[in-house]
Amino acid sequence: MNENEPTSLPENAYRPLKPGESFQPIIPAAANEPELTFRSILWGVILCIIFSIASAYSGLKVGQGMEAAIPISILAIGLARVYKRRTSLLENVIITGIGAASGSVVAGAIFTLPALYILHLDPHPVQTIFICLAGGCMGVLFLIPLRRYFTREMHGQLPFPEATAITEVLVTGEKGGSQAKLLLQATGIAAAYDFFVTTFHVWKEYLDFQFVPVMRSLADKGRMVFKFDAVTFILGLGYVMGLRSAMVFCAGSVLTSFVLVPLIWYFGSHINTAVYPSAIPIAQMTAAEIVRNYVRFIGVGAIATAGIIGILKSLRVVAGSFGIALRTFRHGEAAAPERTDRDISIISILLGVVVSSIAVAIFFGRLQVSWTVLALGLVLTLIFSFFFTSVAANAIATTANNPASGMTMLTIIISAVVLLNFGLSGDTGMFFVMAIAGMVCTALCVSGQFITDLKAGYWLGSTPAAQQKVKFIGVIAAAITAGLTIVLLAKVYQFGDTGPGFLPAPQAAIMKALVVGFMSRQPVAYMLFGIGAIITIILEMLGKSSMVFALGIYLPLELTSPVLAGGILSHLINRRSEKTGGEQGSRIRERGVILASGLMAGGALGGVFGAALHLFPWYSADRITTPFYSNDAVSQSVSALLFVCLCFYVWYRSTKKEKV
Repeated sequence: MNENEPTSLPENAYRPLKPGESFQPIIPAAANEPELTFRSILWGVILCIIFSIASAYSGLKVGQGMEAAIPISILAIGLARVYKRRTSLLENVIITGIGAASGSVVAGAIFTLPALYILHLDPHPVQTIFICLAGGCMGVLFLIPLRRYFTREMHGQLPFPEATAITEVLVTGEKGGSQAKLLLQATGIAAAYDFFVTTFHVWKEYLDFQFVPVMRSLADKGRMVFKFDAVTFILGLGYVMGLRSAMVFCAGSVLTSFVLVPLIWYFGSHINTAVYPSAIPIAQMTAAEIVRNYVRFIGVGAIATAGIIGILKSLRVVAGSFGIALRTFRHGEAAAPERTDRDISIISILLGVVVSSIAVAIFFGRLQVSWTVLALGLVLTLIFSFFFTSVAANAIATTANNPASGMTMLTIIISAVVLLNFGLSGDTGMFFVMAIAGMVCTALCVSGQFITDLKAGYWLGSTPAAQQKVKFIGVIAAAITAGLTIVLLAKVYQFGDTGPGFLPAPQAAIMKALVVGFMSRQPVAYMLFGIGAIITIILEMLGKSSMVFALGIYLPLELTSPVLAGGILSHLINRRSEKTGGEQGSRIRERGVILASGLMAGGALGGVFGAALHLFPWYSADRITTPFYSNDAVSQSVSALLFVCLCFYVWYRSTKKEKV
């Protein structure tokens, strides 16, 4: 960066703008910084390929892929110092954007494609790659018209936790000094902490306090279970989200764990026969099984309805974007928007959608189905991909959690029900439905991650059109790599089970069971979906954030409760910042965000390292085991104490008075 350029985000970066106020990114629109260079594209593709391979294997083996964006942003900072001319901030954004496509494309692939192998339908490698590629491209194309709404119109109203972490990592690493040391310190502590707690038996990651008699009694008699995932990544996530969003997020899980689950248990605990959609009686279920068999469908209905409402809210901005394009098309070239607000043209987007639609139609046509089924499959794919693009973007912008599994389940259910009525069934039907689900799942995973790139670019001053162009490069690289990796692993392993010679592929196994069930004409749990929809509508009537609450219903309490802890910590530190005031108060707020970003970055790195160990045959979680690990009372107490120490560390380092 040039000496006369700012090295910190403006103070209005994370808050709503006042009337007449504008946001100025770190790199001004008039600046001419290196951005789309051979260097940035090359390193982005290399990192994309590496993380795609690792994430595909990790996701199939342990059900958890590698979140690539934050680790790649850290690697980009390190690579910047390799060259005589240091890589610019905007080049680092390009590297991160291309590389991050790996995690999103792989997530869509491992949720669905292994199910085809479990069903012994054995897709051709070209089919595997195409499903990933088509879904990824549609995810990018459908998100571009929504960019202004999410990044500009909703400025300061959506927390964008992951984009905040990436931005702070890139900015802090760029300017160096004491703030960079603080970021590195927090990253190192979090990486070590999350690596050991999630990879080995040192102390319990999940706290349920079942060693306390009253907690055990509540779980046994009422299926009321409190859980807490004591890791640094989620603490940092909650801090960036802030108290308000964290409370709404956790409230959804509180409704699930302490209202819906006990209610279902209360009325079903005396029934000795299974109640659909479960295959076992409620009387025999644990709290987790009640969630999996009943409450999850309520959460899916709530998220889907919140997504519809989100699309309706964004229509004004989307229509405005198309209106500008039409006026330009009719009356010639209009005044070009400034560099930092320039997308690829609407004509290019429409052409891309048309080409993608034709390619998908040809793909479906080769499955030897009727013209009616082909047309229905294409319509379902396009509608779901566009619809869930908004859902995923909204979810990532608010909580950094993409409800990919729920939306994919909904895609499978609706597609199977619709296509069954037109005579599609058997192996061809299952392949057809899973192909739709694979494209839609990849589209929503890619779009959810892409909105993170665009928001980080908005804060830093990137050119949106440049980010959009290179995202296609990342999608192509990730689709080819992920597709071939799955094909290779399918030749070596069997998917869907545990033991030697198997890869569990847990998400795909669930999708396989779902498609088999519905293609066998099982009834649909419309009532559960409808309850979720009504909950969302009630929240909207009350003027509350329905998407965040709906995600809380769907996600487990062990994830949302530490988010609330981070939100409370953020509130306390921000209050101290306001009370202190002046430059010192601003420094307290800035250090808090940097520390939280470090916790997220370090937690992601620790997770990547831990997942990478699963690649080695010698790995075993009990290779490092503390003497007290199996003692729940001691192990969980140690974990809780260390988590409190982490909170104190963030408080102390944020509020510590520094010499100016």
